[in-house]
Amino acid sequence: MSTSTTDRPTTPPTVWLARGRHVGTAAEEVLRRNLRDLKERGVIHDHMEPPETEGARERVFEARWLVAGEVTVRARLALSDVSDGGREWVLAAEAEAAWDLQWPSPVTMFWPEGPDAPDSPDTPAAGWDRASGSGLRLRDINPLPADDKDLRRVLRNAAPDTWTVHVVVHEAMTPDESGRRPLSPLLPPGVRHRVVEHRAAPHQLRAVNWALREFGVEVPRGGAVVLPGIPAPEGYDRGRFAVRSVFLDGSRPTELIDAVTRFARAPRPLPKGADEVLTALREDWHLLTLEEELERERALVAMYAEALEAMTKSRDLYREAAERANEALAAYRESAAAASLPAPREQERNQDTQPVSPFQQLTRTLERLKGGGKAKRAATPEARTDTEDRANTEARTETEDRTGTPGPEAP
Repeated sequence: MSTSTTDRPTTPPTVWLARGRHVGTAAEEVLRRNLRDLKERGVIHDHMEPPETEGARERVFEARWLVAGEVTVRARLALSDVSDGGREWVLAAEAEAAWDLQWPSPVTMFWPEGPDAPDSPDTPAAGWDRASGSGLRLRDINPLPADDKDLRRVLRNAAPDTWTVHVVVHEAMTPDESGRRPLSPLLPPGVRHRVVEHRAAPHQLRAVNWALREFGVEVPRGGAVVLPGIPAPEGYDRGRFAVRSVFLDGSRPTELIDAVTRFARAPRPLPKGADEVLTALREDWHLLTLEEELERERALVAMYAEALEAMTKSRDLYREAAERANEALAAYRESAAAASLPAPREQERNQDTQPVSPFQQLTRTLERLKGGGKAKRAATPEARTDTEDRANTEARTETEDRTGTPGPEAP
């Protein structure tokens, strides 16, 4: 199975994430009671339960406190129903500096350290410290099932989980009561509420390593291993997170504590769904101080001013563009009108040069030929002699009538 870290971004160093399940029926009341108590004792500065929006699927609680005397931490816990009972909780906390695992666990700023009060005198105390999905305990030992099939199912479900740190410890021999103490209380505060400790009996080593083979890790006999999760952290080396020997005699397992702490401190990919949780913490935060409210209002005013300035510039640019468009349209209409109405001389030239039909051309040609023929006949010698004879005869007759003598004959 792939363990690539390229699919998800890395968890920011200032962020602390955890997820679990409350198995009782009064999770909201437990949170409210503990938050009020912590504020009265000065452990947290303030807390808030934002108004529930219509159609919301979760109930949100916010809290703020200081660590190391000057570093502010903001945290958001969301409760949601699950189909098989109980309430699932998701907690995201972000500090103003890189998270130190020695700081108090954000879980203890919402949930009580001890067990919840019983819902009724006849029911046992409920607990918030169950792993989400599996129901395994976060602060206690979880023996692996005796059935091999169930054992493989538990480990295969645990191996891909990146919300919590899963540790598998193999008992070389059955320990006594002192050897059954959980690892969680010995870990740094910032780790202890995110660890699920699996215990394998002496005869289960082979079944355990068979189930873990597909994830590329194995448990040494009498030792322990920290499961990498999917995707695994960058540079994960199973040799660095495997412990050869764990003495379950009540002594402090220093080597195992060191391996778990190094794994928790190493940069890890954001768990599945954690990006939405982190976005809600940063962008949907309600518990503001007076200074933060003033800063937010100033930011809103600046944002609105920038938006108004941008709108004003856009309006001016639009108006200028509209005026230029109207001027161009008017000029175009004037030029189009001038082109469609030619001057009088141009009209006359146009009339002279209007196209003539073929019938008109033929008529004009015949008229020219006809006129030209008459002119040629009048210009022949015979026509010219007859004309002159008629003119001489008329002149002689007029002379005889005037003088009584015959006029000269024509030559």
